[in-house]
Amino acid sequence: MSELLSKLQWRYATKKMDPTQVVPQEKVDRIVEAARLAPTSSGLQPFEIIVVSNAAVRAQIQPKASNQAQVTEGSHLLVFAAWNNYTAERINTYFDFTNAERGGTNEGWENYRQMLLKNYPARDPQVNFEHAARQAYIGLSAALIAAAFEEVDATPMEGFAPQAVDEILGLSARGLRSVVIVPLGYRADEGDWLVNLKKVRRPREQFVTEVA
Repeated sequence: MSELLSKLQWRYATKKMDPTQVVPQEKVDRIVEAARLAPTSSGLQPFEIIVVSNAAVRAQIQPKASNQAQVTEGSHLLVFAAWNNYTAERINTYFDFTNAERGGTNEGWENYRQMLLKNYPARDPQVNFEHAARQAYIGLSAALIAAAFEEVDATPMEGFAPQAVDEILGLSARGLRSVVIVPLGYRADEGDWLVNLKKVRRPREQFVTEVA
């Protein structure tokens, strides 16, 4: 088994973390960087990650997340927040930044910009938000894989009140809506009912269909 697959076999949705252990900043940075490097539709990266290490803020979030203990037992909380809408300003900012980084542009690339400007802002804002949220989940997957590789426990959570978390973090004013949160920490030695149970996934023959 490769090292990566071995680490993925090791990871699980940790139910109890050790509050005395702090994830080193360099590990947090690499986990977040993996999410930043994840692919997104048209490369727009229509989401942001809020890294919450402040214990008091995480304590505010916990009751809005079904009182799940990992929110405060972990040392960091990643909040994946998607754009609430695609706007011409956001699209142009991305294309202008890309052109500056690449030192130029071309007709095909600028035609692609115009296609996005014509189609995306005209759509219903909720449709755009849901599209952006799906891109955030791609970043989430990259972060979870990176966390496993770093041997950092990470438990993705949808069981929270997004509007309440948005208010705590001031996300609405930034045009963002939280979609998923991920505590980072280290599994506790005791008290986690899941830790010693066998990892179960559907067998490959029930999961993969090959079309040769």
